[in-house]
Amino acid sequence: MQIYLARNNQQAGPYTLEQLNQMLASQQVLLTDLAWHQGMSEWKALGELTQGKLVYEPQGYVSTPPAPEHSPFQNTDYTATNTSRPNSALSNSRTQATINELASINQRALAKIIDMLLWLPAAALPSFFLSADQFEQLSGLQQKMQTATTSDQAIQLQTELFQLIPMQAWQAMAIYLLIMLGIQAFLLAKTGQSIGKRLTKIKIVDAESNEKVSLMRVFTIRSIIFIILNMMFMPFITILDYGFAFGAKRQALHDKLAKTKVVKQEK
Repeated sequence: MQIYLARNNQQAGPYTLEQLNQMLASQQVLLTDLAWHQGMSEWKALGELTQGKLVYEPQGYVSTPPAPEHSPFQNTDYTATNTSRPNSALSNSRTQATINELASINQRALAKIIDMLLWLPAAALPSFFLSADQFEQLSGLQQKMQTATTSDQAIQLQTELFQLIPMQAWQAMAIYLLIMLGIQAFLLAKTGQSIGKRLTKIKIVDAESNEKVSLMRVFTIRSIIFIILNMMFMPFITILDYGFAFGAKRQALHDKLAKTKVVKQEK
């Protein structure tokens, strides 16, 4: 196995697996350095290949020694020769590393909060269509709902509340929701970013190719289906969905179903 390394647009190699592992152990190469060998479709960080360990153990490989005397990146004029992987791939290695860098849990959580806040104006719209008397009745019904002792009583109060809201208010809410869904769908299809993800500089890409994802996967499967499920089974589905995001690939359940991942936006 011949392994090529890259750091700061400088390529080195090829090295055997044993040489690479000795360099990892002596910290001549770092887990943040990029690596490529035959069978890989793109350059990847060593830490991703080794799962964070200081040894690379590709499945099914049998080895042969020796080790280099110096760090492959000590000579800044070094250029690899006899490489079967074209240097054109290296010119994009830094970009690929950025594309492959997974978004943090904090970034994803902040993006989700921003997107959820954008739906709040819909809940406030009915207040603009109520008279003073209707507003007092609405406040009274809300207080009664908080003190309802049976489910039948709560359902009855909820029905009265819905009947109190004028049809124009329902229409305004529906228009606002449709506009927001349209904007989010357009942005997701074009850039892989909702408004929240755009502000937090992260985006959705295909889990394997890092390419843009179709509208069906990025919007229908990841968003619409899970909005419906969350409405039906809140908070169970929400906890289950985002519990998956704490895995190594940080894929929530909706990511796994849509075969997507969320990465940091390249600069």
